Amino acid sequence: MFRENISKEALADLPLSVFEGEIVVVDDDSKVFEAVEYLSACTVIGFDTETKPSFKRGQVNGVALLQLSSADRAYLFRLQKIGLPQELIYLLSDPNIQKVGVAIHDDIKALQRLEYFQPKGFVELQDEVKDFGIQDFSLKKIAGIVLGVRISKSQRLTNWEAELSPAQQTYAATDAWIAHEIYQSLVAAQS
Repeated sequence: MFRENISKEALADLPLSVFEGEIVVVDDDSKVFEAVEYLSACTVIGFDTETKPSFKRGQVNGVALLQLSSADRAYLFRLQKIGLPQELIYLLSDPNIQKVGVAIHDDIKALQRLEYFQPKGFVELQDEVKDFGIQDFSLKKIAGIVLGVRISKSQRLTNWEAELSPAQQTYAATDAWIAHEIYQSLVAAQS
């Protein structure tokens, strides 16, 4: 059904896909409740985080951004401004809401450094795609194999603690949204 892997050349030939829904930047406490209320009504949300890159040995930056996305709305939580509010902790601990992403173990550990929580309802796409014989595990390659699209990783090493540019917002929203879309495709392929 899906191929095992995809070459860089084949990936480069695929159409570029970006999130085209509504992007909401949550950078103060007044926006948290509305965001969590919307996301709590979803059964599946895409999940990702971004951290300001460090170019010095031994220096590790804290997670700056948490991205959670439905099919048509992405919330970008600026954690260095709002911390990890209790409402978000409840969402991240809710076993009834599937939070889908790639390489989520390290993301969860980074979030737990801000505030400890019991992660529940998380789905690791790298594990899910193994059931389909897929051998490439990066988000970019999984998107190419499962959805037949290419996503840009050009903003990955930017400063996520600075004011978010439109390009950073689109990149961050796309990473969470594409995980949502991949998971929905895998579920549909099983039925």
